[in-house]
Amino acid sequence: MNLAPTTLLVHEFMQDFARDTGLDPVSPHPSRYLWTDAFAVCNYLGLYQQTHNEAYRQLAVRLVDQVHHTLGRHRDDDSRTGWISGLSLQEGEQHPAMRGLRIGKSLPERSIHEPYNERREWDQDGQYYHYLTKWMHALNRVSRVTGNPDYLTWAIELARAAHAGFTYEIPASGRKRMYWKMSIDLTRPLVPSMGQHDPPDGLVTYYELYLTATSVFKQSAQPLLVREMADMTEICRGMSLVTDDPLGTGGLLSDAASITQLTLQGVPVYAGLSEALLSSGLAGLDSFTGSGYLELPARSRLAFRELGLSIGLAGIEKLPEWMGKNPKAFNMTGSHNQLVKGLLEYVPLREKIEQFWLDGRNRETSTWTDHREINRVMLATSLAPEGFLAV
Repeated sequence: MNLAPTTLLVHEFMQDFARDTGLDPVSPHPSRYLWTDAFAVCNYLGLYQQTHNEAYRQLAVRLVDQVHHTLGRHRDDDSRTGWISGLSLQEGEQHPAMRGLRIGKSLPERSIHEPYNERREWDQDGQYYHYLTKWMHALNRVSRVTGNPDYLTWAIELARAAHAGFTYEIPASGRKRMYWKMSIDLTRPLVPSMGQHDPPDGLVTYYELYLTATSVFKQSAQPLLVREMADMTEICRGMSLVTDDPLGTGGLLSDAASITQLTLQGVPVYAGLSEALLSSGLAGLDSFTGSGYLELPARSRLAFRELGLSIGLAGIEKLPEWMGKNPKAFNMTGSHNQLVKGLLEYVPLREKIEQFWLDGRNRETSTWTDHREINRVMLATSLAPEGFLAV
Protein backbone atom coordinates (compact mmCIF):
# COMPACT_ATOMS: atom_id res chain seq x y z
CA MET A 1 0.00 0.00 0.00
CA ASN A 2 1.61 3.24 -1.18
CA LEU A 3 0.49 5.82 1.38
CA ALA A 4 1.84 9.20 2.46
CA PRO A 5 3.83 8.99 5.73
CA THR A 6 1.09 10.49 7.93
CA THR A 7 -1.62 8.38 6.31
CA LEU A 8 0.54 5.30 6.78
CA LEU A 9 0.89 6.08 10.50
CA VAL A 10 -2.88 6.47 10.83
CA HIS A 11 -3.38 3.21 8.92
CA GLU A 12 -1.00 1.39 11.28
CA PHE A 13 -2.66 2.76 14.42
CA MET A 14 -6.11 1.82 13.14
CA GLN A 15 -4.92 -1.61 11.98
CA ASP A 16 -3.54 -2.30 15.47
CA PHE A 17 -6.81 -1.10 17.01
CA ALA A 18 -8.85 -3.40 14.73
CA ARG A 19 -6.70 -6.40 15.59
CA ASP A 20 -6.56 -5.84 19.34
CA THR A 21 -10.29 -5.15 19.82
CA GLY A 22 -11.62 -8.02 17.70
CA LEU A 23 -12.76 -5.96 14.73
CA ASP A 24 -10.38 -7.41 12.15
CA PRO A 25 -9.95 -10.31 12.31
CA VAL A 26 -13.43 -10.63 13.75
CA SER A 27 -13.63 -11.98 17.30
CA PRO A 28 -16.76 -13.70 18.66
CA HIS A 29 -16.27 -11.54 21.77
CA PRO A 30 -15.00 -8.14 20.60
CA SER A 31 -13.89 -5.48 23.07
CA ARG A 32 -16.03 -2.42 22.45
CA TYR A 33 -15.94 1.01 24.17
CA LEU A 34 -18.34 3.64 22.85
CA TRP A 35 -16.17 6.78 22.95
CA THR A 36 -13.16 5.16 21.31
CA ASP A 37 -15.31 3.38 18.74
CA ALA A 38 -17.01 6.63 17.69
CA PHE A 39 -13.65 8.21 16.87
CA ALA A 40 -12.52 5.00 15.18
CA VAL A 41 -15.54 4.95 12.85
CA CYS A 42 -14.74 8.52 11.78
CA ASN A 43 -11.07 7.61 11.26
CA TYR A 44 -11.96 4.72 8.95
CA LEU A 45 -14.31 6.96 6.99
CA GLY A 46 -11.58 9.57 6.68
CA LEU A 47 -9.12 6.97 5.39
CA TYR A 48 -11.74 5.73 2.92
CA GLN A 49 -12.38 9.23 1.57
CA GLN A 50 -8.67 9.92 1.32
CA THR A 51 -7.59 6.65 -0.33
CA HIS A 52 -10.83 5.32 -1.90
CA ASN A 53 -9.91 1.93 -0.45
CA GLU A 54 -13.19 0.08 0.10
CA ALA A 55 -11.68 -1.89 2.98
CA TYR A 56 -11.78 1.18 5.24
CA ARG A 57 -15.47 1.81 4.55
CA GLN A 58 -16.20 -1.83 5.33
CA LEU A 59 -14.33 -1.55 8.64
CA ALA A 60 -16.40 1.51 9.60
CA VAL A 61 -19.66 -0.30 8.82
CA ARG A 62 -18.53 -3.47 10.60
CA LEU A 63 -17.55 -1.47 13.66
CA VAL A 64 -21.00 0.13 13.81
CA ASP A 65 -22.55 -3.33 13.67
CA GLN A 66 -20.28 -4.63 16.44
CA VAL A 67 -21.02 -1.67 18.69
CA HIS A 68 -24.76 -2.09 18.29
CA HIS A 69 -24.63 -5.84 18.90
CA THR A 70 -22.33 -5.44 21.91
CA LEU A 71 -23.20 -2.15 23.61
CA GLY A 72 -26.83 -2.15 22.47
CA ARG A 73 -27.35 -5.40 24.36
CA HIS A 74 -27.02 -6.34 28.00
CA ARG A 75 -23.68 -7.50 29.35
CA ASP A 76 -22.78 -11.17 29.54
CA ASP A 77 -22.61 -10.88 33.36
CA ASP A 78 -26.07 -9.28 33.59
CA SER A 79 -29.16 -11.29 34.53
CA ARG A 80 -31.00 -9.39 31.81
CA THR A 81 -30.56 -10.51 28.22
CA GLY A 82 -31.19 -9.20 24.73
CA TRP A 83 -31.40 -5.59 23.56
CA ILE A 84 -31.28 -2.98 26.33
CA SER A 85 -34.30 -1.38 24.65
CA GLY A 86 -36.40 -4.40 25.54
CA LEU A 87 -37.31 -4.90 21.89
CA SER A 88 -37.48 -8.38 20.43
CA LEU A 89 -34.37 -9.73 18.74
CA GLN A 90 -35.83 -8.95 15.31
CA GLU A 91 -37.14 -5.47 16.21
CA GLY A 92 -33.84 -4.63 17.88
CA GLU A 93 -32.01 -5.26 14.62
CA GLN A 94 -34.15 -2.53 13.04
CA HIS A 95 -33.73 -0.10 15.97
CA PRO A 96 -30.41 -0.98 17.67
CA ALA A 97 -30.00 2.28 19.61
CA MET A 98 -33.64 2.89 20.49
CA ARG A 99 -32.84 3.13 24.22
CA GLY A 100 -29.24 4.22 24.06
CA LEU A 101 -25.97 2.29 24.24
CA ARG A 102 -23.81 1.10 27.11
CA ILE A 103 -20.49 2.83 27.79
CA GLY A 104 -18.54 -0.45 27.74
CA LYS A 105 -16.89 -0.14 31.15
CA SER A 106 -15.15 -3.12 32.74
CA LEU A 107 -17.50 -3.48 35.74
CA PRO A 108 -21.28 -3.90 35.86
CA GLU A 109 -23.34 -0.81 36.62
CA ARG A 110 -23.99 0.09 40.26
CA SER A 111 -27.06 -1.72 41.55
CA ILE A 112 -29.96 0.10 43.18
CA HIS A 113 -28.85 -0.91 46.68
CA GLU A 114 -25.09 -0.49 46.16
CA PRO A 115 -23.64 2.62 47.84
CA TYR A 116 -22.04 5.22 45.61
CA ASN A 117 -18.25 5.07 45.42
CA GLU A 118 -16.79 7.85 43.29
CA ARG A 119 -13.60 5.99 42.42
CA ARG A 120 -15.37 2.73 41.56
CA GLU A 121 -18.05 4.54 39.54
CA TRP A 122 -15.46 5.44 36.90
CA ASP A 123 -15.10 1.74 36.08
CA GLN A 124 -18.78 0.83 36.25
CA ASP A 125 -21.07 0.59 33.24
CA GLY A 126 -24.09 2.71 32.42
CA GLN A 127 -24.72 5.40 29.83
CA TYR A 128 -22.90 8.73 29.33
CA TYR A 129 -24.65 11.42 27.33
CA HIS A 130 -21.43 12.79 25.83
CA TYR A 131 -20.51 9.30 24.60
CA LEU A 132 -23.92 8.97 22.98
CA THR A 133 -23.51 12.29 21.14
CA LYS A 134 -20.17 11.09 19.77
CA TRP A 135 -21.91 7.98 18.49
CA MET A 136 -24.69 10.06 16.92
CA HIS A 137 -21.99 12.03 15.13
CA ALA A 138 -20.31 8.83 13.93
CA LEU A 139 -23.62 7.43 12.63
CA ASN A 140 -24.28 10.74 10.89
CA ARG A 141 -20.90 10.54 9.16
CA VAL A 142 -21.54 6.93 8.04
CA SER A 143 -24.91 7.95 6.62
CA ARG A 144 -23.36 10.79 4.64
CA VAL A 145 -20.41 8.79 3.33
CA THR A 146 -22.39 5.67 2.40
CA GLY A 147 -25.58 7.43 1.33
CA ASN A 148 -27.57 5.02 3.53
CA PRO A 149 -30.28 6.84 5.55
CA ASP A 150 -30.62 3.96 8.03
CA TYR A 151 -27.62 5.20 10.01
CA LEU A 152 -29.17 8.67 10.27
CA THR A 153 -32.46 7.11 11.41
CA TRP A 154 -30.61 5.26 14.17
CA ALA A 155 -28.80 8.47 15.17
CA ILE A 156 -32.09 10.38 15.45
CA GLU A 157 -33.68 7.57 17.45
CA LEU A 158 -30.66 7.62 19.74
CA ALA A 159 -30.88 11.41 20.09
CA ARG A 160 -34.51 11.22 21.17
CA ALA A 161 -33.83 8.40 23.63
CA ALA A 162 -30.81 10.14 25.14
CA HIS A 163 -32.60 13.45 25.42
CA ALA A 164 -35.62 11.89 27.11
CA GLY A 165 -33.44 9.86 29.46
CA PHE A 166 -30.90 12.48 30.50
CA THR A 167 -32.95 15.69 30.70
CA TYR A 168 -35.41 16.53 33.47
CA GLU A 169 -37.36 19.54 34.70
CA ILE A 170 -36.74 21.26 38.04
CA PRO A 171 -40.21 21.43 39.64
CA ALA A 172 -39.75 24.78 41.38
CA SER A 173 -38.51 26.71 38.35
CA GLY A 174 -39.59 24.62 35.39
CA ARG A 175 -36.05 24.86 34.02
CA LYS A 176 -34.45 21.88 32.32
CA ARG A 177 -31.30 20.19 33.59
CA MET A 178 -29.36 17.06 32.69
CA TYR A 179 -27.97 14.05 34.50
CA TRP A 180 -24.34 13.15 33.84
CA LYS A 181 -24.59 9.35 34.01
CA MET A 182 -27.62 7.11 33.68
CA SER A 183 -28.31 3.43 34.27
CA ILE A 184 -28.09 1.05 31.33
CA ASP A 185 -31.88 1.04 30.95
CA LEU A 186 -32.11 4.86 31.35
CA THR A 187 -34.49 4.53 34.31
CA ARG A 188 -32.35 6.08 37.09
CA PRO A 189 -29.45 8.53 37.37
CA LEU A 190 -26.16 7.07 38.54
CA VAL A 191 -24.46 10.48 38.78
CA PRO A 192 -27.07 13.26 39.09
CA SER A 193 -24.82 16.29 38.50
CA MET A 194 -24.79 17.88 35.05
CA GLY A 195 -21.83 17.59 32.68
CA GLN A 196 -20.50 21.08 31.99
CA HIS A 197 -20.34 20.61 28.22
CA ASP A 198 -23.14 18.10 27.64
CA PRO A 199 -25.78 20.72 26.69
CA PRO A 200 -23.79 22.55 23.97
CA ASP A 201 -22.41 19.26 22.69
CA GLY A 202 -25.94 17.90 22.44
CA LEU A 203 -27.25 21.01 20.71
CA VAL A 204 -24.48 20.98 18.12
CA THR A 205 -25.08 17.27 17.46
CA TYR A 206 -28.82 17.78 17.04
CA TYR A 207 -28.05 20.55 14.52
CA GLU A 208 -25.86 18.10 12.60
CA LEU A 209 -28.59 15.48 12.38
CA TYR A 210 -31.09 18.12 11.37
CA LEU A 211 -28.83 19.30 8.55
CA THR A 212 -28.21 15.81 7.16
CA ALA A 213 -31.88 14.88 7.34
CA THR A 214 -33.11 18.02 5.60
CA SER A 215 -30.30 18.74 3.13
CA VAL A 216 -29.03 15.27 2.19
CA PHE A 217 -32.12 13.08 2.55
CA LYS A 218 -34.72 15.84 1.99
CA GLN A 219 -36.80 14.99 5.05
CA SER A 220 -39.35 17.40 6.48
CA ALA A 221 -37.81 19.81 8.97
CA GLN A 222 -40.80 20.18 11.29
CA PRO A 223 -40.67 16.96 13.36
CA LEU A 224 -36.88 16.69 13.45
CA LEU A 225 -35.61 17.20 17.00
CA VAL A 226 -37.27 20.62 17.22
CA ARG A 227 -38.32 20.19 20.86
CA GLU A 228 -34.94 18.70 21.77
CA MET A 229 -33.07 21.62 20.20
CA ALA A 230 -35.30 24.10 22.04
CA ASP A 231 -34.61 22.36 25.36
CA MET A 232 -30.86 22.39 24.82
CA THR A 233 -30.88 26.02 23.77
CA GLU A 234 -32.64 26.89 27.03
CA ILE A 235 -30.16 24.88 29.12
CA CYS A 236 -27.17 26.41 27.33
CA ARG A 237 -28.16 30.03 27.92
CA GLY A 238 -25.95 31.62 30.55
CA MET A 239 -23.89 28.49 31.23
CA SER A 240 -20.24 28.83 32.14
CA LEU A 241 -18.26 26.64 29.74
CA VAL A 242 -14.68 27.53 30.71
CA THR A 243 -12.50 24.64 31.85
CA ASP A 244 -8.78 24.03 32.25
CA ASP A 245 -9.24 20.38 31.23
CA PRO A 246 -7.60 19.93 27.80
CA LEU A 247 -10.15 17.33 26.65
CA GLY A 248 -13.04 19.60 27.62
CA THR A 249 -11.45 22.61 25.94
CA GLY A 250 -10.79 20.54 22.84
CA GLY A 251 -14.45 19.56 22.77
CA LEU A 252 -15.48 23.22 22.85
CA LEU A 253 -13.15 23.96 19.93
CA SER A 254 -14.46 20.97 17.94
CA ASP A 255 -18.02 22.16 18.57
CA ALA A 256 -17.04 25.66 17.42
CA ALA A 257 -15.65 24.14 14.20
CA SER A 258 -18.93 22.25 13.72
CA ILE A 259 -21.00 25.38 14.31
CA THR A 260 -18.97 27.21 11.66
CA GLN A 261 -19.63 24.47 9.10
CA LEU A 262 -23.31 24.32 10.03
CA THR A 263 -23.68 28.09 9.70
CA LEU A 264 -21.99 27.93 6.30
CA GLN A 265 -24.63 25.41 5.21
CA GLY A 266 -27.55 27.53 6.39
CA VAL A 267 -28.44 25.96 9.74
CA PRO A 268 -30.04 28.64 11.98
CA VAL A 269 -27.74 28.32 14.99
CA TYR A 270 -28.86 30.27 18.04
CA ALA A 271 -27.17 33.64 18.43
CA GLY A 272 -24.17 33.77 20.72
CA LEU A 273 -23.34 30.07 20.74
CA SER A 274 -20.31 30.34 18.49
CA GLU A 275 -18.82 33.23 20.42
CA ALA A 276 -19.46 31.46 23.76
CA LEU A 277 -17.63 28.35 22.53
CA LEU A 278 -14.70 30.35 21.14
CA SER A 279 -14.28 32.60 24.19
CA SER A 280 -14.50 29.65 26.60
CA GLY A 281 -12.04 27.69 24.47
CA LEU A 282 -9.57 30.57 24.47
CA ALA A 283 -9.82 31.00 28.24
CA GLY A 284 -9.29 27.27 28.69
CA LEU A 285 -6.22 27.31 26.47
CA ASP A 286 -4.78 30.27 28.37
CA SER A 287 -5.22 28.40 31.64
CA PHE A 288 -3.96 25.06 30.38
CA THR A 289 -0.82 26.37 28.71
CA GLY A 290 0.00 28.44 31.77
CA SER A 291 -0.15 25.36 34.02
CA GLY A 292 3.10 23.84 32.72
CA TYR A 293 1.33 20.53 32.06
CA LEU A 294 2.89 20.06 28.63
CA GLU A 295 6.37 20.17 30.16
CA LEU A 296 5.68 17.14 32.37
CA PRO A 297 7.11 13.69 31.54
CA ALA A 298 4.88 11.10 29.85
CA ARG A 299 4.28 9.20 33.09
CA SER A 300 2.42 12.25 34.45
CA ARG A 301 0.26 12.91 31.37
CA LEU A 302 -2.88 11.35 29.87
CA ALA A 303 -2.48 11.28 26.12
CA PHE A 304 -6.15 11.08 25.12
CA ARG A 305 -7.04 14.20 27.10
CA GLU A 306 -4.46 16.40 25.41
CA LEU A 307 -5.08 14.76 22.03
CA GLY A 308 -8.69 15.91 22.41
CA LEU A 309 -7.30 19.43 22.58
CA SER A 310 -5.12 18.78 19.55
CA ILE A 311 -8.16 17.62 17.54
CA GLY A 312 -10.04 20.78 18.52
CA LEU A 313 -7.10 22.92 17.42
CA ALA A 314 -7.20 21.19 14.03
CA GLY A 315 -10.77 22.47 13.70
CA ILE A 316 -9.73 25.99 14.69
CA GLU A 317 -7.03 25.93 12.02
CA LYS A 318 -9.77 25.45 9.40
CA LEU A 319 -11.95 28.37 10.56
CA PRO A 320 -10.48 31.09 8.27
CA GLU A 321 -10.92 28.82 5.24
CA TRP A 322 -14.52 27.94 6.08
CA MET A 323 -15.55 31.49 6.98
CA GLY A 324 -13.86 32.79 3.85
CA LYS A 325 -16.11 30.67 1.63
CA ASN A 326 -19.13 32.84 2.43
CA PRO A 327 -18.38 35.79 4.72
CA LYS A 328 -21.99 36.98 4.47
CA ALA A 329 -23.18 33.82 6.22
CA PHE A 330 -21.40 34.90 9.40
CA ASN A 331 -22.38 37.81 11.57
CA MET A 332 -18.82 38.32 12.67
CA THR A 333 -18.38 41.02 15.27
CA GLY A 334 -15.01 42.50 16.09
CA SER A 335 -14.87 40.39 19.22
CA HIS A 336 -15.61 37.23 17.22
CA ASN A 337 -12.72 37.94 14.87
CA GLN A 338 -10.41 38.68 17.79
CA LEU A 339 -11.32 35.37 19.39
CA VAL A 340 -10.50 33.47 16.21
CA LYS A 341 -7.23 35.36 15.87
CA GLY A 342 -6.32 34.58 19.49
CA LEU A 343 -7.11 30.89 19.08
CA LEU A 344 -5.06 30.60 15.89
CA GLU A 345 -1.97 31.55 17.90
CA TYR A 346 -2.36 28.28 19.82
CA VAL A 347 -2.56 26.04 16.72
CA PRO A 348 1.18 25.11 16.90
CA LEU A 349 0.40 23.26 20.16
CA ARG A 350 -1.19 20.56 18.01
CA GLU A 351 2.14 19.54 16.49
CA LYS A 352 3.85 19.73 19.87
CA ILE A 353 1.32 17.30 21.38
CA GLU A 354 1.43 14.95 18.40
CA GLN A 355 5.22 14.80 18.25
CA PHE A 356 5.41 14.06 21.96
CA TRP A 357 3.18 11.01 21.63
CA LEU A 358 4.68 9.87 18.34
CA ASP A 359 7.92 9.38 20.26
CA GLY A 360 7.90 5.64 20.94
CA ARG A 361 9.57 6.08 24.32
CA ASN A 362 6.58 8.07 25.58
CA ARG A 363 4.25 5.29 24.48
CA GLU A 364 6.04 2.80 26.74
CA THR A 365 4.75 4.41 29.95
CA SER A 366 1.78 3.01 31.87
CA THR A 367 -0.22 6.18 31.23
CA TRP A 368 -0.17 5.21 27.55
CA THR A 369 -0.42 1.43 27.79
CA ASP A 370 -3.21 1.49 30.41
CA HIS A 371 -5.37 3.43 27.92
CA ARG A 372 -3.80 2.10 24.72
CA GLU A 373 -6.92 1.89 22.54
CA ILE A 374 -8.34 5.33 23.25
CA ASN A 375 -4.86 6.87 23.07
CA ARG A 376 -3.87 5.51 19.68
CA VAL A 377 -7.29 6.08 18.11
CA MET A 378 -7.30 9.71 19.21
CA LEU A 379 -3.69 10.15 18.09
CA ALA A 380 -4.80 8.85 14.70
CA THR A 381 -7.70 11.34 14.73
CA SER A 382 -5.35 14.20 15.53
CA LEU A 383 -2.99 13.22 12.70
CA ALA A 384 -5.88 12.94 10.19
CA PRO A 385 -8.85 14.85 11.68
CA GLU A 386 -10.93 15.33 8.53
CA GLY A 387 -13.08 12.24 9.06
CA PHE A 388 -14.07 13.37 12.56
CA LEU A 389 -14.34 17.14 12.09
CA ALA A 390 -16.68 17.05 9.09
CA VAL A 391 -20.38 17.46 9.92
